[in-house]
Amino acid sequence: MEEHVAESMFLPFLAMFASIYLVGYFIVLRAWGPRRRAEAASCFTSLFHGTPAALLALRAVLSRHRAAGGSLPALLVAPNAAAEDLVLDFSTAYFAVDLAHYLLFLPGEALFVAHHLATLYVLATCRHAAGAGAGAQLPLEVLAEATSAAQNVWTLAGMRRRDSPLAARVHASLSPPFYAAYTAARAALGPAWFVRMVRLFYESNGGGGRVPVWAWASWTVVIGAGIAVSILWVGNLWLAYFRERKESKQLRSSKQQ
Repeated sequence: MEEHVAESMFLPFLAMFASIYLVGYFIVLRAWGPRRRAEAASCFTSLFHGTPAALLALRAVLSRHRAAGGSLPALLVAPNAAAEDLVLDFSTAYFAVDLAHYLLFLPGEALFVAHHLATLYVLATCRHAAGAGAGAQLPLEVLAEATSAAQNVWTLAGMRRRDSPLAARVHASLSPPFYAAYTAARAALGPAWFVRMVRLFYESNGGGGRVPVWAWASWTVVIGAGIAVSILWVGNLWLAYFRERKESKQLRSSKQQ
């Protein structure tokens, strides 16, 4: 396979996302309260990562698929292409900035800190240590980031729903379609691809060693745990949604009596 020497774009992307965060925190969201301002700045930054990352990853996946001639084993274990390394640099820079945000402003959010550390481990080892396997990981990034924009709008509206009737309406109307899309991506399609990826890595021993055992085994643990947490998170959202609907119906029924 053709070798490539991909110049790292991590530092330029890091500067870009740090600048976006600072613009959000000090200019766009300066009227928000201190804690909500930091959380909102994180969402604001994520708006500039999620959808672009999904599109960049999708482009890299399609390019890899054409180059591999449709062969799934070749796609999963091939050395990373330049387009794939670009996506890895882009997302690594974003998660590094967002991790710094949590460590500085919300250090008690242990679940988010752990998520970001795990994500950075997978991205960095795929990019720099293994130098292969992006073809297996990027389809998961497409699915993970496909709902990012909706999640950020939903989160921002949720922060202001007690202060703004418009925000309350946006949050309420966006909740069911967002939950449904997230469930499809994170609880159905994502696990299906993950199982296929792990099975191929195991059966081929990482493509004959092109992806080291330590790499694909650790990715299996980290990504599998992330998928489980995502399923639990959206499951709890559905439970809360149906509980609120039931309570609302009971309240309306009691008023009519």
